[in-house]
Order: sequence, then C-alpha cells, then structure tokens
Amino acid sequence: MSGVVIVTGSASGLGRTYCRELAAADWTVVGADLGETEDVALSVVTDVSDRAQTERLAEEALERFGRIDALVNNAAYYTAIVKRPFEEIDDDEWTKVFDVNVRGAWLCARAVAPAMRRQGYGKIVNVSSMTVPTAPPGFAHYVASKAAIVGLTRALARELGEDGISVNTLTPDYIAFDRDYDNRQLEMADALAAQRIFSRAQAPEDMVGALLFLLGPGSDFVTGQNIWVNGGRAFN
Repeated sequence: MSGVVIVTGSASGLGRTYCRELAAADWTVVGADLGETEDVALSVVTDVSDRAQTERLAEEALERFGRIDALVNNAAYYTAIVKRPFEEIDDDEWTKVFDVNVRGAWLCARAVAPAMRRQGYGKIVNVSSMTVPTAPPGFAHYVASKAAIVGLTRALARELGEDGISVNTLTPDYIAFDRDYDNRQLEMADALAAQRIFSRAQAPEDMVGALLFLLGPGSDFVTGQNIWVNGGRAFN
C-alpha cells in the first residue's frame, strides 16, 4: 500500500531509517523534526511539543498531498539524558521528556485526526521502548513517558476506532545509533545482545517490517496493540 505518512523525529536515527524504508515502499513521506529532513517528499520543521507547529505540519501535508494516511510518532527526548537516580532528575528535564515524548505524540495525533476521520481510514503508530517492561535505573522520567505512550495508544484506539483509524504501539529494544550517547555507555549494546534469543545488536532496519505491517492494510483489524521487536529479549 502507498499513501501519505508523517514521520516525526525524522532527521536522524530510527526516524531517518523509517523515512528511507517507507519511501522505498512507495509511501509519500512527510518528515517532521527540529531541523530539515533530507530525501523526503516534504520536510516540515516542527517542534512536536508546540500545538501550533503540529497543526501547521498537518496543514502543509494536506495542502501538498490532499490527504494524510498515517502518522508515526517517533520523536523522543532520549539521547541527551544522563542517567541519574530519580530524586536527582532536574524538574526542567522531567518536563522536557514528557513535553516531547507524550504531549508531542498527543498533539500530532490530534492534528492529523480530522483528516483521517474525513477519509474514514488512517493508521497511527506510537513508538514506546523496552525500558518500560525492563525499567533500567537512571531513566525514571523516560520510562514513565514511554509507559504513558502505551496508555495513550489504547485511549486513542478506543476513541478513533469508529472512524476506521487504527492506533498501535511499536516497541523497539536498545538500538545504537547516536555515537555520542553510545560512547557514554559502551557496555550497553553487548550486555543487551547477550540477553536476546537472537544474540546480536539490534539495528534500525530490524524495526521496518513491523512498521510496514502496522501501517499497511494487513493490520486493518489490529488496534490498541503493542508490538515488541527485541530479538526475544523479553516476551509480551
């Protein structure tokens, strides 16, 4: 299936891979990030925590392509986090994590929902994290925000289902894609790989098949679900 898909957090990391692979699968990709996104049909500079900017994102996609078929809420505040005990987390950082990770997903879904309702069809994929079931220390705000994503998915699935809109969660395990962040915890990739049935590092490309499924017609009867892609590290 091809259609128009918005991917947030599109300029780097997982988002960049999603954009590339979706374009290869004949999707028309709209990239949304704090900076320009390369090699997409439309790049819209967007702070997902700002309501006006998310509404402009949807408007520009509609003006250019006339429809919005899917949204991938991938943007997240993560790599700038330095591990620390929960009582030492700065108030501003706690707020930043929730503004981007939770408020951002809510605002983007809110912005695209009217177009999807008019079409009577749409797919929203919210991205969570394996930190939710495993709860590594030092990330209390991030873990809580990604747990909230699972709840948000279920709530949106209930409210949007009668309009033919599917809402699901996609949950990756740790993927090393930010060199500066990864260099701060060199042991992470190998330690987690050893816990997986498929005992290797997870790559961004490992997420693509599940994403294409959740965005395509094969998942039209799937909503409110959380798909873990983790090489068998844990079972959902």
